[in-house]
Amino acid sequence: MAFRRRNKSYPFFSQEFLIQNHADIVFSLVIFILIGLMFEATAKTAILFIQPQYNISTLSPEGEVTLYQYGWQDCTTILFYFFITIILHAVVQEYVLDKVNRRLHLSKSKNTKFSESGQLCVFHLVSSVWSFYILLTEGYVFHPSSLWENYPHVHLRFQVKFFYLTQLAYWLHALPEIYFQKVRKEEIPRQLQYICLYLLHISAAYLLNLSPVGLVLLCLQYLSELGFHIARIFYFTDESHQKMFDLWAVNFVFTRMVTLTLVFLAVGFGLARAENQGLDWDMGNFNTVLIRMPVLLLVSLTQSWLLWKFIRFQLKRWREFRHEQVARKRAAAKQTPRPLKRDSSEWTNTRALIVRVEDILLQQVYLGLFMCECPPPVGHHENGAIKAENGASPRPKKIKAP
Repeated sequence: MAFRRRNKSYPFFSQEFLIQNHADIVFSLVIFILIGLMFEATAKTAILFIQPQYNISTLSPEGEVTLYQYGWQDCTTILFYFFITIILHAVVQEYVLDKVNRRLHLSKSKNTKFSESGQLCVFHLVSSVWSFYILLTEGYVFHPSSLWENYPHVHLRFQVKFFYLTQLAYWLHALPEIYFQKVRKEEIPRQLQYICLYLLHISAAYLLNLSPVGLVLLCLQYLSELGFHIARIFYFTDESHQKMFDLWAVNFVFTRMVTLTLVFLAVGFGLARAENQGLDWDMGNFNTVLIRMPVLLLVSLTQSWLLWKFIRFQLKRWREFRHEQVARKRAAAKQTPRPLKRDSSEWTNTRALIVRVEDILLQQVYLGLFMCECPPPVGHHENGAIKAENGASPRPKKIKAP
């Protein structure tokens, strides 16, 4: 199974060879781990990569339930799904986005941004639906107080822990993808910023046992980012699609406000009023002021920074729109027809010609009236000579001398 079309062969272990065939190499590693499940000697090691660890069985009114905790062995599971996300990234890029790019004939810069938005659009769609499903099944939507009640949330269901592991795997895989996709140097700082922010927030929610709060915030964030990347994809296909950015702008501000409200409600007020105050590493309790304040500060600074970038982006966009309007008005003013200015001498000659024509016409009119009043002469004209009615000339004939 080849993920890239090979137009040219490169030497083994070279940089271009690694970039072109990284998905095939990772796919071989995944197959190697899966083959390890077939043998008893390696099955116990291979299962560490595939299945989440630290599971315990407890009795509940519904029966026996398997819950999970976190530990250092989660790194092996994250590594395996790190490989899986690289493969899925290559599949989406090769069989979906590249085909669309060939039809759109985008420039190189737009092609890179289109591929980035396409990848993130797929990921945000899957993650937002998945997180919302978990929130519904766990009862966090209809019981918001469960976000901070019964803290610490040490024991997680399989779908909650697996969600966090795959989230960490995806954002970790985004780091080498910057190298594999040959991202331009000016785009690298921007991508590193949001990748590191996602890793920091997801890790904090997972390690501090704030998984319910993290699920709600990730669901809101992914829905907001999904709207942005859909709007950008439509913009690259047709630049007249601007209204979707306006819808995203409203959703963006709403998401920032809801995020800050939920964090202060759950961490600032809910956990502050809980009875189990104190730091207990064994029980996973981090409900202290020294930890709550950095969490609130981290989320507040991040949301403020995002709002500041958003305001700068909107102001820049408004200035560009104003400049375009001014340029269009100037171009329209230059294209309006103006009356032609004639030379004074030309206008004088034209007036003299008009007066002369009028005089000639008046003379003809007067002549016509005079001819109508005078009786016509007897006879008629013939070859310039006046003849009588009988054909004889009216002039007296000369008598020849005898």
